[in-house]
Amino acid sequence: MTEQSPIAFSSLVSAITQQIEQARGQVRQAVNTAMVQSYWEIGRLIVEHEQQGNSRAEYGKQQLQQLSQQLTERLGKGFDVTNLRNMRQFYQSFPIRDAVRLELSWTHYRTLLRVENTQARDWYLHEAINQSWSARSLERQISTLYYERLLASQDKSLVEAEAQHNTQPLAETAKDYLRDPYILDFLNLQDKTYQESQLEQAIISNLQQFLLELGKGFAFVERQQRIRFDDEDFYIDLVFYNFKLKCFLLVDLKLGKLKHQDIGQMDTYVRLYDEQRKDSDDNPTIGLVLCSEKSEAVVKYSVLAEQKQLFAAKYLPYLPSEDELKRELERERAQAVEQLQQQGLGDE
Repeated sequence: MTEQSPIAFSSLVSAITQQIEQARGQVRQAVNTAMVQSYWEIGRLIVEHEQQGNSRAEYGKQQLQQLSQQLTERLGKGFDVTNLRNMRQFYQSFPIRDAVRLELSWTHYRTLLRVENTQARDWYLHEAINQSWSARSLERQISTLYYERLLASQDKSLVEAEAQHNTQPLAETAKDYLRDPYILDFLNLQDKTYQESQLEQAIISNLQQFLLELGKGFAFVERQQRIRFDDEDFYIDLVFYNFKLKCFLLVDLKLGKLKHQDIGQMDTYVRLYDEQRKDSDDNPTIGLVLCSEKSEAVVKYSVLAEQKQLFAAKYLPYLPSEDELKRELERERAQAVEQLQQQGLGDE
């Protein structure tokens, strides 16, 4: 019998491994689909049964406890009152069965159920599917008010449209893809003695999470990218490309308060980059100064007021409470509206 080469045998092992992993993935997807569909049906049955009662609140509470006890006796774990309540809420939040997206797991849906705002919940659902967010990523995006931060960055007309429950999608402009503030708790920079170089290295070491925080469509290009003007070299901290906006994003990291020279420096970077690196089919480069503290005066009396290619945003090295983050967003939104009014756009 002819002895097979080690390479051929290794190929056989790889092929079998790939086949098994593919089959396991299909099984997991099938189990997930069955679970989501089954829990939706259980929620429907509970709601319809409750609606037969005269006093729905008391009736529902008592029934859930009895139902939990009997289902646990027959089927085992997984049917405690909390889970049954989640199933009921699942049906109530997604009453149209065909609208339930099976790409998401039951863990995804349990997380989505915590979002009370219907528009926000629908937005998170579609982003989780489009961006292939894990349940853990979805959890973080909701806890850091991704939707609210993105909405706060819109111009006044879009904010008003959203407040009126307009279903128009968020505009595809550079400003709409940038947030303020950015939450960089995953960098573990609680120690306030870190330097800009350490901040940059921490971002590179946690690049996947930073890209998730950065937003939709961004890909990393290079750190400390050199551009040259006459006999002087400039080094850009971080360079990204957004495939939806079709443009480069230059990020400059700054500790402390935003200064006029920071904006001037980024303005130079953007102009040089457009001249030297941007292709003819790329849109104009955008620049973002990411600082630990913004200056209202600098934002108001600089080219930032034009909000075309240059932006500044604050980063928080820790995970703020929901109340803290909401106050920060309200402050940013109020400043944006005031700025629009001063530009003569407030009454449009």
